[in-house]
Amino acid sequence: MNHRELGDSGVEVSEVGFGAWVVGTDWWGDRTEEQAVEMVQHALDRGVTYFDTGDVYGHGRSEELVGRALAEHREEVTVGTKVGYDFYDNPQAGHGELPKEMRVDYLEEAFERSLDRLGMEYVDLLQLHNADASEVTPEILEWLDGLRESGRVRAVGWALGPSIGWLEEGKRAIAEEFDVVQTVFNTFEQVPGRNFLEEIRETGAETSLMARVPHSSGLLNEQVTPDTELGKGDHRAHRPNAWFETGWEKLESIRFLERDGARTMGQASIQWLLAHPEVASVTPTFRTREDVDEWAAAPDTPPLSDEEVERVEELYQRNFGVDRDDGMSPEEFRSSVGGRDLEEAGILAPSAGD
Repeated sequence: MNHRELGDSGVEVSEVGFGAWVVGTDWWGDRTEEQAVEMVQHALDRGVTYFDTGDVYGHGRSEELVGRALAEHREEVTVGTKVGYDFYDNPQAGHGELPKEMRVDYLEEAFERSLDRLGMEYVDLLQLHNADASEVTPEILEWLDGLRESGRVRAVGWALGPSIGWLEEGKRAIAEEFDVVQTVFNTFEQVPGRNFLEEIRETGAETSLMARVPHSSGLLNEQVTPDTELGKGDHRAHRPNAWFETGWEKLESIRFLERDGARTMGQASIQWLLAHPEVASVTPTFRTREDVDEWAAAPDTPPLSDEEVERVEELYQRNFGVDRDDGMSPEEFRSSVGGRDLEEAGILAPSAGD
């Protein structure tokens, strides 16, 4: 396993990290606590040293299980968590988004509770969880700086989601010199990731990207096929049918990435992300030991050649040869500023009257 630095923080993470959203929830398949702990430890055995959780995942359960699994390995691993959702006073309703709370006093208390659940005195990375740009005040930035100075946090990040978009937030994080921007980024879904890459390169910023959903909800690891039936509790079911139907067509256009069996499509998808030096870590959703074995080994497969990267870019510009609607229109991309950020990036046409 190779490692990369988060910004210029000095914090190193494994190129393949463990996205612990799956730990403590049943949104990607149910498992016992013992099975969850064993999967985390199996990832560690396979060279994964970065573990990315959040306080809202399972309402604290993910942090508890990650902390238990890594209790005897604290100095061997890098751990990140997130704060910003008030699940203490709000019940979970299905897969819906909970209310956010970005007051400094709340964030401080939430962070202390996270440390208690993890059983740790510090975390290597603390991320603001889905904060709007307007919510990140000078007081919050000062609080984050204080956490770093105190040693309770080694690096800070801004995690973006749950829907695609967040251009304003990513650009603000880069301008404010956050160490990490975490965002959905994969071969099929390159917005806003490619926009952040351009911003980092144009400004010379040190901010790193952390790519989540690298397999586009099961398409690029071929775990969602035309024969797959997604249950109501499966989080991937939020995608429109057209997304999967067009995705299977797109998939055939990039079969060359498998390079005659030298890497699986799931591994190639991770290698495509790692071909961008600004991407510090990729956090796939591990569901089984077999997933861990395959994807943790991705950095050991042949890296993409310049020609392969260029070929993917050419295909992306032509929507991978698919001329049908995929059900996920840019007009539905998330924006906290009324679409102004999307218009400035050329993703949306200017509104009438602009």
